[in-house]
Amino acid sequence: MDIEFKISKKLVNYGKAINFLEKRVNKVKKGGRELVWLLEHPTTYTAGVRFKKEEILDKSINIIRSNRGGKITLHNPGQKIVYFVLDLNRRKRNIRNLINQIENTIIEFLKIYQIKSSSDRQNIGIWVDKKKIAAIGIRVSRWVAYHGFSININNNLNDYKKIIPCGLDNNHITSIKKLGKKSSNINKNLKKIILKNLSRI
Repeated sequence: MDIEFKISKKLVNYGKAINFLEKRVNKVKKGGRELVWLLEHPTTYTAGVRFKKEEILDKSINIIRSNRGGKITLHNPGQKIVYFVLDLNRRKRNIRNLINQIENTIIEFLKIYQIKSSSDRQNIGIWVDKKKIAAIGIRVSRWVAYHGFSININNNLNDYKKIIPCGLDNNHITSIKKLGKKSSNINKNLKKIILKNLSRI
């Protein structure tokens, strides 16, 4: 697999990241290298294609519109973002399989920290005791899949109180830190599991 695996240690502006991602999508459509990118954003609220205005509880916050799937969500320091650009023309043209492997990646990652989690076909994402710990949002253009997923590691969950995240009550959001688990080697562990599961996509 000819995939660029990029890890950013400093916070990356959301707009700049999406611009980079969309340029890579165009390159991949022309046969360019696929991408997996691990990063974190400064506090940013984004709205997917299914969001509703009443999901914004604090009208003073700035909302960035996104072409990803899903509703309104939060990105902030301590939340790990995994963006990807994957050409399903070179793999299985199966979006359900792609989502399954993303879910498996997150579940396997959380097991490292002794966290038992699960997926839910009715509510996309990964859950721990009915609380959401990871969000998934993808878009597919000409069988090139992009955007990705986020996992709450040790981010400030109070920032969620300004929105109805992914259509949920704010109390239904959790993180590795809130579950009382210590997080270490995040990038290393995520990279290992992502590379393993990419072969199944």
